[in-house]
This record gives sequence, structure tokens and C-alpha cells, in this order.
Amino acid sequence: MTDRAYIRPIGFVPGPQSEHGNAIRLAGGMVYASRFAVMLRREGQVVERWLAAPDTMAGVLGRLPDDVAGDAEAQWANLTLAHPPLELGARTVRLDQPQVMGILNVTPDSFSDGGTFLDDREAGRDHAAAMVEAGAAIIDVGGESTRPGAKTLWEGDEIERVVPAIEACVGMGAAVSIDTRKAAVMEAALAAGAHIVNDVSGLAHDPRSAEVVAQAGCPVVLMHAPGAAGDDLHKGGTYDNVVFEVFDALRARCDAALEAGIAASNILLDPGIGFGKSLADNLALINALPLFHALGHPLLLGASRKRMIGALSKEAPVEQRLGGSVALALEGMRAGVQLLRVHDVAETVQARNVWRGLRDAALTDFGDLPG
Repeated sequence: MTDRAYIRPIGFVPGPQSEHGNAIRLAGGMVYASRFAVMLRREGQVVERWLAAPDTMAGVLGRLPDDVAGDAEAQWANLTLAHPPLELGARTVRLDQPQVMGILNVTPDSFSDGGTFLDDREAGRDHAAAMVEAGAAIIDVGGESTRPGAKTLWEGDEIERVVPAIEACVGMGAAVSIDTRKAAVMEAALAAGAHIVNDVSGLAHDPRSAEVVAQAGCPVVLMHAPGAAGDDLHKGGTYDNVVFEVFDALRARCDAALEAGIAASNILLDPGIGFGKSLADNLALINALPLFHALGHPLLLGASRKRMIGALSKEAPVEQRLGGSVALALEGMRAGVQLLRVHDVAETVQARNVWRGLRDAALTDFGDLPG
């Protein structure tokens, strides 16, 4: 019999004063949570569910079986854990507010902008510079399409695509991540000046990748994909409960990374929206994003222009998904997500800045309190 506990924030307030201080600052960010569901899962089924507030959480955790109580207490501590800034070359990226990661695909076949920047390097440089100027904290360079049905690219070709783009971005002073699942590409990208590895396989595809990241001492994004160990990232996407199963899978990838010598402070997590997941799965994961802070690592959300937006908007084509992309980015902000990976940087940054202004104002708004 296997028991597991989960703590999901379910009630949010503009600031702690709204609950007379009985709220937590979620993951050290700009979101405050005051109500939580504590769930006990046994053999894949939720057998108990309690509601708690910060001042009653200790009592609720005390009702859990001994074999999961310690993990639940660690999750509760993780929900309030403030993450240190990312030191990326000359740039410092603070994680106490949402940051925007701009996408630069140097591929012929990515679902959104494939082919746009592969052959025209000057256009790619201009696009990267525009994203930095618009407020992107990080530029994410990818040379292999991960859309459904895409063929695996030989690592030599991938290196040839990404290295010039990385060098150009580094040359303009940008912080750069490399979007790859191959160890050789990671090595070449880091040598070219990349600062972060963003692995859609969660370091499961290439047996050397964890060693490369550990030796480099760089931050790494571990993403969930059901087919991570094979060539088809989308294969095997069937779930009894997608939220719990993705949570458990990310925890397992974290454990593997730690065992490989990667520092806990260098691990970021991505639930993998759109990778081997149905529309219902994606919606469930986005609604449950606050739960994933209980794993104790910064979160990245990559939902920009994805298929789910088209499915919810009369099959709008990729180039007409800006509104849905910003809506999902805002949902990520409300969930306390630290990094938002997007195509439309200027629009997302503007939305973030307005959202941040509202959050700042809420902390000093005492008009509805006595005295």
C-alpha cells in the first residue's frame, strides 16, 4: 500500500492583510494563499481531503499517516520557500516576480515560427534584440522542433543551428538558455555562452545529459513529457489523474537530478503543457499550477500559442493566438509561476507589468480594513 500526500493552494488573497496576516507568500513571489487542500492519496485514489489555513495547517498535517507526514511537512515548507535569483553571466534574474523568457526557434519546422530565423541569421539577431529590449529576461534558443510528429534531429545539425544564434544573443548581453535534450548540444551551447539548459525530456532522453549539467553547474529546466526517454515526447500520454501523475513524475526527475550531482538551487520545473496531454489534461494542469510549488523549485510555464488555445477559440491558427497566450500567461502569474516562456514578449511583459502594479497596490490598500 502506497500513501502520498499533496498540499494544493486553493484560496488566494490580494495581500496578507486581507486575512489579518493568516496567509502565506507563495514561493517568495507576489501571490498570497490563505486556504489549502491537503489530500491523502492511496493506491491512486484520494481517500482523505482536509481544508486548512496557515494557522490550522499543523493540526491537519498531524492527522496524516506517519509514512507521509514528513514529506507533507516538507511540502508545506516548500510552499513558502523564496528562491534566490538566477545568476546568468552578467545578468541577474530575480525570481520574486514573474519573468519572461523569449523564444528563438532556429528550425525549419517548429509549430509557430519554424523557418523564420533558420536561414536568415540577421533576422534572428534582430528578433532576439527586440525581445531583450521589450523586457525578456532570458532568450531560449532551440534548434529541434518538438511538435507532435517531428523527427529527431542529428545532434551535429542541431549544433550547427543553435551555436551561431547563441553567440549572437550572448554578444548583445542577453541571458540565454538552450532548448535541447541532447548532451552534445548542451556541451556546445554552454561552450558558446549559454547559461541555462532547458530539457524537454527532463534529462531522461540522453544518459549523458545529467552529467553534463552537473559538471557545468548551470541551472536546468526539467520538463514533463510522457515519452521523455524515447524519440517521441508525446507518446504514452494517458493518465488516471494528470495532476498527481505529473507532480510525481517531476519529483522523480528532481530526485534523479540530485542523485547525479545537480544542485537543488539549479533545478527549475515545467509541467509540459501540450506534451502528450489532451485539452482536458492541459486545463487541469494549469488550474493546479500552485500545487507544483510544493516540490520546492521555481516553475516555468510554456503555453504560448499552443494547440489548446486554438481548441478553445474556434480553431484559431497559430498566428491568431495572442489573446489566449496572454490569458494563459496571466493565469501562470496568478499561480506564482516564476518564468513564462512566450513568443510574444512585448505583449506579455506589458501584461506582467500591469499585473505587478495591481499586486503592489494591493499590499498598501487598507481602505477596507477597520482603523
